[in-house]
Amino acid sequence: MARLAQTAGLTDVQQEILSTVRDFVDKEIIPVATELEHRDEYPQQIVDGLKELGLFGLMIPEEYGGLGESLLTYALCVEEIARGWMSVSGIINTHFIVAYMLKQHGTQEQKDHFLPRMAAGDVRGAFSMSEPGLGSDVSAITSKAVKDGDEYVLNGQKMWLTNGGTSSLVAVLVRSDEGHPEGTAPHRSMTTFLVEKEPGFGEVRPGLTIPGKIDKMGYKGVDTTELIMDGLRVPADRVLGGVTGRGFYQMMDGVEVGRVNVAARGCGVAQRAFELGVQYAQQRHTFGKPIAQHQAIQFKLAEMATKVEAAHAMMVNAARKKDSGERNDLEAGMAKYLASEYCKEVVEDAFRIHGGYGFSKEYEIERLYREAPMLLIGEGTAEIQKMIIGRRLLEEYRVQG
Repeated sequence: MARLAQTAGLTDVQQEILSTVRDFVDKEIIPVATELEHRDEYPQQIVDGLKELGLFGLMIPEEYGGLGESLLTYALCVEEIARGWMSVSGIINTHFIVAYMLKQHGTQEQKDHFLPRMAAGDVRGAFSMSEPGLGSDVSAITSKAVKDGDEYVLNGQKMWLTNGGTSSLVAVLVRSDEGHPEGTAPHRSMTTFLVEKEPGFGEVRPGLTIPGKIDKMGYKGVDTTELIMDGLRVPADRVLGGVTGRGFYQMMDGVEVGRVNVAARGCGVAQRAFELGVQYAQQRHTFGKPIAQHQAIQFKLAEMATKVEAAHAMMVNAARKKDSGERNDLEAGMAKYLASEYCKEVVEDAFRIHGGYGFSKEYEIERLYREAPMLLIGEGTAEIQKMIIGRRLLEEYRVQG
């Protein structure tokens, strides 16, 4: 049987990379994912394997020691990794958003300093926008940076950092009023700081504390944390791009990459759910025959497979648009919205096919059922995606009066 979600037009190099990642997922991730997830254990051995494969440098240019691959290649690798265990794809996603932001917006000194070590996986990235009281409203950020000589002093509390503990470099978005008079639009008075720290929890550098992991319903294994800044001093040369007031735009550029990533994760989880559902439907017998021979189950499988294919096609389109250098916020928003919603539906259908056994922790579908909801809110809720899509459509189809 042909696999779902195949991608036309890939080069031999892309196909070889994907084949290597798929083999790694089948041999090193799927057999241990559920056990590690139930223990909420960081998958260090898996991460070390990804490091050996060079995946932490997948999109980093060759001049900095990376593989210099496209967003499409990266997204397809994420799709494969999420098929094995979504948490692992989250570990590399935040790393790549920071690497992408550095590549696109960093000063030459910042690129030279960070990118080679990020490509090797020796420096792991995380990024931080959200705060406890703002949710999707980025303009309501209250964390603040105040200039003091050749340094900035940062204060505030951030929330929902993936890789918050294991990372050694965090891109943090805060308000910086210096040079921006009162009344300046909020998004024009934000700055991204590159904050280096020691991996771990507690006070990881003077003025910076990473409390323990947030206990979550799903998306376990990967560490999700808060970040507390209390008089944190950061050198002025660690302002991303060297100029204040550009942080919002830098973060939004990175989030477009993140949305393609979340779409890819949704595709991967949905693919795995379909695989589990179609396998179980052929093994489970009721009324004297496999349930796959019942028309009701065949209809369900048909709907699941169609959703997997549709989500994959939109994700690939969004990645290729970004790779072409064109604006892709519309395509990324559509892909993220559709893939996350379809993922939830495909996982639930696979759960229903498993019947009572789907509720048992012995079956893999139980883990997927708890993981899928995170994709509905990660990198912007469905409502935020609809706002982005709607505004862009009105730009494209504006009536000339």
